[in-house]
Amino acid sequence: MCGIVGAVAQRNIVPVLIEGLRRLEYRGYDSCGVAVVTSEGPARVRSVSRVAELDEQARESHFEGVTGIAHTRWATHGAPTVNNAHPIFSRNALAIVHNGIIENYEALREALRAKGYEFVSQTDTEVIAHLIHSLYKGDLFSAVREAVQQLAGAYAIGVVHKDQPHTVVGARAGSPLVVGLGSGENFLASDALAIAGSASHVVYLEEGDVCELTLEGVRIAERGGSEVQREAREVLAYGGTVELGPYRHYMQKEIFEQPGAIGNTIPATDTFEPELFGANAREVFKGIDSILILACGTSYYAGVTAKYWLESVAKIRTEVEIASEYRYRESVPNPRALVVTISQSGETADTLAALKHAQSLGMEHTLAVCNVATSHMVRLTELNFLTHAGREIGVASTKAFTTQLVGLFILAVTLGKLRGHVSAEQEAQYLKLLRHLPAALNGVLALEPQIIAWADEFARKENALFLGRGLHYPIALEGALKLKEISYIHAEAYPAGELKHGPLALVTEAMPVVTVAPNDALLEKLKSNMQEVRARGGELYVFADADTHITSEDGIHVIRMPEHYGLLSPILHVVPLQLLAYHTACARGTDVDKPRNLAKSVTVE
Repeated sequence: MCGIVGAVAQRNIVPVLIEGLRRLEYRGYDSCGVAVVTSEGPARVRSVSRVAELDEQARESHFEGVTGIAHTRWATHGAPTVNNAHPIFSRNALAIVHNGIIENYEALREALRAKGYEFVSQTDTEVIAHLIHSLYKGDLFSAVREAVQQLAGAYAIGVVHKDQPHTVVGARAGSPLVVGLGSGENFLASDALAIAGSASHVVYLEEGDVCELTLEGVRIAERGGSEVQREAREVLAYGGTVELGPYRHYMQKEIFEQPGAIGNTIPATDTFEPELFGANAREVFKGIDSILILACGTSYYAGVTAKYWLESVAKIRTEVEIASEYRYRESVPNPRALVVTISQSGETADTLAALKHAQSLGMEHTLAVCNVATSHMVRLTELNFLTHAGREIGVASTKAFTTQLVGLFILAVTLGKLRGHVSAEQEAQYLKLLRHLPAALNGVLALEPQIIAWADEFARKENALFLGRGLHYPIALEGALKLKEISYIHAEAYPAGELKHGPLALVTEAMPVVTVAPNDALLEKLKSNMQEVRARGGELYVFADADTHITSEDGIHVIRMPEHYGLLSPILHVVPLQLLAYHTACARGTDVDKPRNLAKSVTVE
């Protein structure tokens, strides 16, 4: 969500800025732009189309410069129009790009209007531009430092001024920002991926930092104003565009990459040991008495699934909180709880804020389950488990979700073993199940032709229900989320036993009801719930384990899963739901990889 790239160099930097934006397209955006510094003032090109169109504009107009900033915007304040696209100007002297949300922008806007500033966009970002301009007295670094003291909310910004044509100033609080170090040139970005290959090393700015980039070097001041040195880390070279190969979309490719991603995530060990989560994990795990999971969206559903594992396998009390809600209510902190945060990017703003809130309440034992080793979340937590899903470009998460589930299952078994609830025989059996997962998933992926036939039916619907019980209820939730995210069909999920408490009123022959039906202890209860649907004329679409004795008949459509997988069954059962959503979206002609209004990395509250 929103991407920033900036650079100061001795060469035309526009191609580097646009390539940086192209690499950040996976995050989601609805407008983009680039600005360079000229002697007459900043100049810019902007677009409400894709980065490719922005690139074409820049080439046709011979747009060039040695110092500049660029941005992909996901609209918050103001519609996605050219006028609201970044970079935003102030009095043709200063240009700014901004990720985040300024909560006190209305008060600042009125104060700046009183000083004669005219607002031409609907963005909160324009407030920052005019505020910095009003404070500028020949030193952009000082003006930005003074301005950010007046901002409430989250921000990562890049700023240039016509009077300092070889300077870029950045600042961050609540949104990620990195500095890239090159040879005789320096860079700014919201993600190291954007500047990999141009910068040899990156510096991750800390909360409240302000930085100044010139041709000669970089200086950084912390929130209090003192200049500081931050660790520079080598940045891996950019591997180029991820090829689609035989797939139509990245989402389809990523669904089929799950066997490999899961295989990469499973540690190459013969036992479950606390050290998989960090050098001091054994000591931490011995001192905890409960788990608090904080996450959003798909990662939240991974946490809800993990609650079943943690309580049944490790026998440890577990709470799961939606991160965006957790910090806005009065909770009872437990210093002996392990706070587990789950995020694909490690930059999810709501989850980061919830983590910091828990830490402020004295909950010091923290663990991140994350796909990005260098992310802010991993750097903030005491322990971590890295999911090796690789790059996930499609906005609707697939392989990130299943690798998160693998990491959380390993956590449950590790804690269970440490607490004396998992025997050596059970440990070996769990490890055997994990090792066989990639092969089992390949069997599920072979169901794609049958699922395509269902998708042609779903594409004509506008509503759908998803049902699951117990461990598979959160998988039903995830299936409904996937369908609504990319096909725009209204879909809801319920525990199947809740049907008669309200949702049954929605069931008609026009309402497809997707049912997750593993052969577990709740199967007979689930069959009764299915009969409730059939008695009201509902059409059932059932993903059933082979030995459930559920057969296709009038109003009941069945796709058989290759095998029952016990506690790890949720990882198998979510894959056909991903495929159903994907092929339904294809049949409806939606933008599968970049669904409307959504972003890959949600870096604003």
